[in-house]
Parts: sequence; structure tokens; C-alpha cells
Amino acid sequence: MTAFSRFTPLISALPSTVPFVGPEAIERQRGRPVLARIGANESGFGPAPSVLAAIAASSGEIWKYNDPENHALKTALAAHLGTAPANIAVGEGVDSLLGLIVRLVIEPGMPVVTSLGGYPTFNFHVNGFGGRLVTVPYVDDREDLEGLLAAVKRENAPLVYFANPDNPMGSWWDAASITAFARALPETTLLVLDEAYCETAPAGSTPPIGDLIDLPNVLRTRTFSKAYGLAGARVGYAIGTPGTVLAFDKIRNHFGMARLSTEAALAALADQAYLAEVLGRISAARDRISAIARANGLDPLPSATNFVAIDCGGDGVRARAIVDGLMEHGVFIRMPGVAPLNRCIRVSAGLAADLDLFEASLPKVLKTL
Repeated sequence: MTAFSRFTPLISALPSTVPFVGPEAIERQRGRPVLARIGANESGFGPAPSVLAAIAASSGEIWKYNDPENHALKTALAAHLGTAPANIAVGEGVDSLLGLIVRLVIEPGMPVVTSLGGYPTFNFHVNGFGGRLVTVPYVDDREDLEGLLAAVKRENAPLVYFANPDNPMGSWWDAASITAFARALPETTLLVLDEAYCETAPAGSTPPIGDLIDLPNVLRTRTFSKAYGLAGARVGYAIGTPGTVLAFDKIRNHFGMARLSTEAALAALADQAYLAEVLGRISAARDRISAIARANGLDPLPSATNFVAIDCGGDGVRARAIVDGLMEHGVFIRMPGVAPLNRCIRVSAGLAADLDLFEASLPKVLKTL
């Protein structure tokens, strides 16, 4: 009897996979609780009290669909960024927007350029729409701008992905280099400039909005999941020219945004004083993570994000043993998935109690290796 599949050949050929295994799944698999959740680059500092108050005040309206045009949030973001609402697209987190971007541009077999070891969820979407990934190795733990540009031109690629600051290494480029890279791309190539960690980046590393807003082949993606502490709310946005942004309306889920998530994002954007406080706490946590690493003979890499990548002085096998060993103590962290980046572990900024447990557990794990 001939095997029958109700799915398309593309979907039938894809593995059932999740780009990131969540701490909840690890708890279920291992039968032990996560005590220090410092692996997913969430903000353990949480959202502002004003945000929680806004959510509570709006909870009685949960029976209503959200405004499908996301007018209030787009207007507030435009005012905050110094641009126009027509330059903003809102979506259910950057991950959802990345899927829409790939769908807008890529047909089966088309080349898509990204960095080898870069953000796995972007690759997940490319594979899901049948794109062909063309990867460029990191150089000195930074994404290689010259290599990415050369690959785009060699492959005549319609899409390239670049994150600044970078996940998983925490490295970054200066704004002038990024602007030059964007303007050197062929006009037929759409750049996804992922700026999920722009709030935690040092001055001079994020191009001003006006420097790229005239380019129809650039989409900058940002999120409320990191510094604003709203990962569970799923609020992301893209910045581009009105014509490029308008294309999202052809395929997006117009009622995909949750009403309370929108209210939370509006309140978070309005409370910049709390954001400044959190940025200070993130910086202090990065310093402490780096100090813990050095005290244990490991090498923390410079970071512009809310996490620190730590060179463990070996290969992926050693780093995986550290990740798994820490989980035995209830400490959830992650690591890059591709060599040579996978010689590192990655630890998110967290509360003092979380870092206390990490500090106490790390030498015990290293002693067993």
C-alpha cells in the first residue's frame, strides 16, 4: 500500500522541531524544577509596576478583540522613535514578524543569507517556506558584515538577516558600519536588521531611525520582550518605509495581537524611568556574571545584550556538559548550537538570588568535568 501524506511535499520533508527547548519542557523531561531561570534572555526584573497596573485596569475588557490596526501602539511608537505611524508594523513578537517577512519575500529554493550559528528561529521560518539557507561564519565572535555582503552578491539573495547586538554572542557593530552595510546591499535584497537588544546596547551602536528610514529594502525589528520585561505578552514591531510596512497587511493576522498585551506595551513605553532603572540592573548583572566566570577560570565575552556568552575553553561537548550539569542544580542556561560558537555557554542577566545559585553551582559542575 502506497504511503499517503495529507501535507505538502515541503512540509512532509521537514522535521517536527522547536527552535528553542523551553525550561518547562526541561522540567518535565528531567523531573526537577528550574530554580534559576537565566537561559532564555527574558527579564527576570519584570515589567514596571505601572505596566502591571495598566494590565489590571484593562483586564475587564479582555472580552474585546484588539484594534486590528494597532493604531494606539503604532502612534505611540512613532512618537517615541521620531517617525510616522505609517513606518511601523506591529506583530506578535519579533518571531512572528520574521515569519511574515520570509513569507513576503521567499519562494521555495530561493537563497537566504544569514550567519552560521545566528538566531535559529529565523532559520526555522526560512526552512518552513522552502528557502535555501546560505550561512557565513562569525569572525572573532561577531557577525561578518563583509562576508554577508559578499554572500548576498554571490547568491543574488533576496533576503539577508543580521542582528545587532547579536544573539547568541552578545557582540555588536557600530552604527556607521551597519548603515554602510545596509546601503551597500543591492536594492533587490531585503535586510532584516534585528534590533531586539537595542535598548541594552552601548551608545553609537544603533543607527538613528532617520539614517535608514528612506531605504525600502530595510526592515528593523524590535521587541518589548527583553528590556521592557514583556516576553510573555508577545509584542514586537518592525520599522521601515510605508510601502514596505504596508505589505504586512496582505498576510498578517489582523486580530493576532492580544488586547492586554497592547495595553502593557503602551504603559511600558510611557515609563522610560523604569526602563532606565532596569538597564542599570542589567549592566550590574552582566558585570557579576562576568566576575563569576573569571573566578572559575572561564572567559566572559564583552556583551551589549541582557546576557553574557562565556567561553568555556573547550568545545561543544564541554559546554553541553556544563549546561546539563547546571540544570541538575536547577540552573537553566543555554548555549550556541554551532561550532565554534558552541564552545560557549550563555547566561541571562537575572535577579541576585538567581545569580547566587549560578555562582554556587558553577564550581561544583566544573569540578565534575
